[in-house]
Amino acid sequence: MSIEQRNIAHEFDGDQLESVLVTDGTGQALPGVILIPSVMGITDLEIGWARDLAGRGYNVLVVDMFGKQFRGAARDVMFGEMGRVGKDRANLRDRLLSMLELARGQSEVDSTQIAVMGFCFGGKCALDLARTGEDIAGVASFHGLFDPPGLPANKISAKVVCYHGWDDPMVTPDAVVALAKELTEAGADWQIHAYGHTGHGFTNPNATAQIGIPGVEYQAAAARRSFAALYDFLGELFA
Repeated sequence: MSIEQRNIAHEFDGDQLESVLVTDGTGQALPGVILIPSVMGITDLEIGWARDLAGRGYNVLVVDMFGKQFRGAARDVMFGEMGRVGKDRANLRDRLLSMLELARGQSEVDSTQIAVMGFCFGGKCALDLARTGEDIAGVASFHGLFDPPGLPANKISAKVVCYHGWDDPMVTPDAVVALAKELTEAGADWQIHAYGHTGHGFTNPNATAQIGIPGVEYQAAAARRSFAALYDFLGELFA
């Protein structure tokens, strides 16, 4: 097996985007995973996760949510982009649906077997894709934001799992309970894994340096446990 990756140029609402498809190199159509990065966009961390997943039998589309010119941009610039892209949740939903169609259009992705995973802002995006009611096998949110989009509710067909740091300053216990209620009312098959003594951004070894906000830090045990649970979740989806 030889892991391969290629950049894919695409456009949404005037933004020139460049996502990255990571595959096992065989050209075979395999179950696909859409990986939505954090506010910092595509970095070597996300590419590394995608390469690991490609070695486990999934072809992975790491999506560019903001624009290729922002690759490697400073924290304050990226927070501004998150605000721009995320302020209109209906438009964000349409952006995410365009990412789903991009994944479905890749020959290396089995368009009938797609999961979505996201981190921080990307976790919120993963949940918003589930909320569309699209035919997706499952979504996984890592230290995602749980605020509802304020759009008409749909039945959620995707299985949903959230990996959450209990001490996350951006997602209070009340928000966790509210999400559980929302997912239950939408008919979803859902799980929420909460990790004690764990804040926001716990999968990212560079979280403190990149974000610089109290309560945002790497937690090795939670990172290990959440990814172990993810591998089990994907195995269940695509058994």
